[in-house]
Amino acid sequence: MGKIEFIALMAFLMALNALAIDIMLPGLQEIGASLGVENENHRQYVISAYLIGFAFAQLAYGPISDRFGRRAPMFWGLAIYIVASLAAVLVPTFALLLTVRFIQGIGSAATRVITVSIVRDVFGGRAMAEIMSLIMMVFMVVPVMAPGTGQIIMLFGEWHLIFIFMAVITALVWAWMALRLPETLAPEDVRPFTARSVIAGFRIVLTNRIALCYTLASTFIFGALFGFINSAQQIYVGIYDLGVWFPVAFAGVATFMALSSFVNARFVGRFGMRRLSHGALVGFLSINGLWLVLTLLWTGPLPFPIFITLFALAMFQFGWIGSNFNSLAMEPLGHVAGTASSVLGFMGTAGGAAIGGVIGQAYDGTSLPLVAGFFSVSVIGLFFVLLAERGRLFQPHSKPV
Repeated sequence: MGKIEFIALMAFLMALNALAIDIMLPGLQEIGASLGVENENHRQYVISAYLIGFAFAQLAYGPISDRFGRRAPMFWGLAIYIVASLAAVLVPTFALLLTVRFIQGIGSAATRVITVSIVRDVFGGRAMAEIMSLIMMVFMVVPVMAPGTGQIIMLFGEWHLIFIFMAVITALVWAWMALRLPETLAPEDVRPFTARSVIAGFRIVLTNRIALCYTLASTFIFGALFGFINSAQQIYVGIYDLGVWFPVAFAGVATFMALSSFVNARFVGRFGMRRLSHGALVGFLSINGLWLVLTLLWTGPLPFPIFITLFALAMFQFGWIGSNFNSLAMEPLGHVAGTASSVLGFMGTAGGAAIGGVIGQAYDGTSLPLVAGFFSVSVIGLFFVLLAERGRLFQPHSKPV
């Protein structure tokens, strides 16, 4: 498999997770009406239930993939994803839909943990950061297209068709991987699947200061993104009355994130992960601070052009933070890549989903809870980065690979 095809396949595997989240957004209102959900904020549980399953299952996939290789556990995860997607078509109640979404998240967890492990098997250092940035660039096509795709699907039928679409796309990616991707786990890196080995692997990850602190920083930053995803439909439609244009606004911001990942991939080899991500974090904090001040001082909602401009600028910085922080956390843990990806993925997803849930449930008809949440997590993220780097920012530690 060539480099371009490798990047594309890894991006599509990771994108199945984003697809399961973003394609649902235009259908939340119809799902709520169809299944008798009266409280608007409770529709967000369709996202939260998926993220909870996605988070906890990651703890298992890492040690399993370190023992049995990358391919077989990935195939099982994709199969669970497909079955859960098809089961969602048949559920008669909202509670059962949330259960199926939880199971779908369990299957999807394989795409996050094992994909990162595969990339770490093949690349390291700045090379890994470059590849992850390119993967993220392709991956970001999904948030650009998914809400619009969900909207189009619902023009031709009910929300059930969205789940059928997810099952078909996942089956195609499953076949692609089965035919084209060989096993990437080196025989010398195989770890026994025992309680002692798993606990030892977790200890290695959790006692590494740099890995732990960068993961905690990512957790809070991703919490802001999950908070926006939870309340995006309410803000764009409820506050700014965008109606069917909601997916267009969503896609516009996602495009900025994709562009940011592309720029990061071009520059990370020259300037290093730390300089780029630290600068982006400072920029993220500054923009969110300005956004919060304007939101507090403005009478009524911020005009939409100002809101979307500040949000897009913040998300451009986010594109430099995500892939670099992930690479920095994984860099010292190559010998336990599966377990490391599992633990770090669980922390990032479970913590991010919890933080995002708090931000989303705080929605009160204004954008203030979202903006205040963005500013708060950027301050906390900066704290953990300073802790990881012993108070020194922008200091390169590694040479180009």
